[in-house]
Amino acid sequence: MNRDIYLLLYNIRSAFNVGSIFRTADAVGVKKIFLSGYTPYPPDHKLDKTALGALDYVDWEYNRDLIFILNKIKKLDIPIYSAEQKKESYLYTDIKYPKKICLALGNEIDGVSDEIIKSSDYVIEIPMYGKKNSLNVSVACGILLYYIKSSEFLL
Repeated sequence: MNRDIYLLLYNIRSAFNVGSIFRTADAVGVKKIFLSGYTPYPPDHKLDKTALGALDYVDWEYNRDLIFILNKIKKLDIPIYSAEQKKESYLYTDIKYPKKICLALGNEIDGVSDEIIKSSDYVIEIPMYGKKNSLNVSVACGILLYYIKSSEFLL
């Protein structure tokens, strides 16, 4: 199975985190990154610093309007899996992932927005064992992307 993975980045403040996500997305073979809200997008020299050229290899689209982006993803028939700690979330290792998937990541402080959660097919989380209850968004993205990509061989 060849899994098509997409990303939705909404209201991520740090251009350095977004650049790092582009670099990881290229390494994993992400099909497209949807950027929305005040998330930085190319061209932005801060993205270049951590993307290290990946901006040239990963397809992306920016639209400030989140509802427009969510509707586009749904019209493409891509299930949305939000990475967020919620009562209704599943451990990321406890579910099977579909052939096409859009992983949604949110703001470093507030997490994934309620609008995205409501549009999600699943909410997944990475367990936390320390005192802090979150990871840097680019680190969380890397963990989830590599698991989702490698889990296609586990089915």
